[in-house]
Amino acid sequence: MQVSRTLQTVVTTSTAATTTTVATAAGPPPRRTLRALTNSNYRLYFFGQIVSQTGGWLQRIAQSWLVLDLTGSPAALGVLTVAQFLPIMVLSLFAGVVADRLPKRQLLYAIGIISALQAVAMTFLVLSGRIELWQVYLLAFILGVVSAFEMPTRQAFLSELVGRDELQSAISLNSSVFNGARIIGPGIGGVIIAAWGIGWCFGLNAISFLASLVSLAMLDLRGMRGARRPLRGALWTQLADGLRYAARTPTLSFPLLLLAVIGTFGYNFGVVFPLLARYALDLDAIGFGSLNTAMGIGSLVGALGVAARLSPSRPALLISGGAFSVLLLAVAFIPWYALTLIALAAMGVASVTYSAVTNTTLQLNSDEHYRGRVLSLYTLLFAGSTPIGGAVTGWLADRWGIRDALALEAGLCVLAALLGWLWTSTRSAEES
Repeated sequence: MQVSRTLQTVVTTSTAATTTTVATAAGPPPRRTLRALTNSNYRLYFFGQIVSQTGGWLQRIAQSWLVLDLTGSPAALGVLTVAQFLPIMVLSLFAGVVADRLPKRQLLYAIGIISALQAVAMTFLVLSGRIELWQVYLLAFILGVVSAFEMPTRQAFLSELVGRDELQSAISLNSSVFNGARIIGPGIGGVIIAAWGIGWCFGLNAISFLASLVSLAMLDLRGMRGARRPLRGALWTQLADGLRYAARTPTLSFPLLLLAVIGTFGYNFGVVFPLLARYALDLDAIGFGSLNTAMGIGSLVGALGVAARLSPSRPALLISGGAFSVLLLAVAFIPWYALTLIALAAMGVASVTYSAVTNTTLQLNSDEHYRGRVLSLYTLLFAGSTPIGGAVTGWLADRWGIRDALALEAGLCVLAALLGWLWTSTRSAEES
């Protein structure tokens, strides 16, 4: 009860500050980026996510560093990535059907409880000194199963919290939460690992889920928008129906096709960053955290300053996706730590812009009763493809080194963006 009152006080204070800023006589409307924060339910959700996502980043870097401590093997880190993201690849399409069928708030509440219990188990095993590699893989697999259902549900839940005119702002602010946590979490995590050990990162993550659960419990249901659910039917039938709908809708199929390549070969930071830190740049845990922090700073700037201002269009997708791919290629060749941080910050701007524009495009162009299934495809290609990309990265890094592996994968992303641009230009010329 005390936690609820405290959180309510924070939200009320934030509301007053926002109202004071916006409510000037005949003044301008709120900035497009912050528009969703005028919605009281979204503010509650937003503050809960800040704490929870920060805890999640503590666990991410602790888990990767723990595997390297236990094995010293890049391939083992690739196996960890497969263990955590394989369930997303296998289950995310089914999770989209579930997200369309069930009340999303209750589903997110159950997911938060299970995630907290997983973090508690990791905390106990590490702090007691009983942790073994197979246990890390097993608990990462459990977290992956939970994430497979959490990601499309969380994305689709935004449309119940805010109106259509606030949706792009809400998506960009959610990206800012994720990437703000990427700044805070790895920096704090590196210090915690160096000072007190890896186990405390998992413990703080378990505690952080309380903020998310309390915020979900405090939502005003009268202010939420009820989702139109599909007619009941066989799971396989509804899954296939969603796939057909996405394939025959060009405004959905093009961004999903581009994401299939960039998501698979570009978004493997859980494998790439630890290997860059340890084997290319010779950094300790704090230095490893700084790589995530640098990209997080750029991503936060991108979320607040760029992503919400761009119209969700094909050129915006190609430019942001191409810029991300070129910068990833540059990171593969830069030998200096300081310059790597600058390149990662720039890559963060391009990365969050590309992912936010893709997400907004899919949400705005999908029918309401298909939205969970469309966003499950986004989840599948953005995160569920990581077992493939992560395993390939770990295998190539073992054989060629992390820089050559990263260069090859970034080159494939650049090629996909170039082919997408060529195809778009050809279609435009034929239609004109």
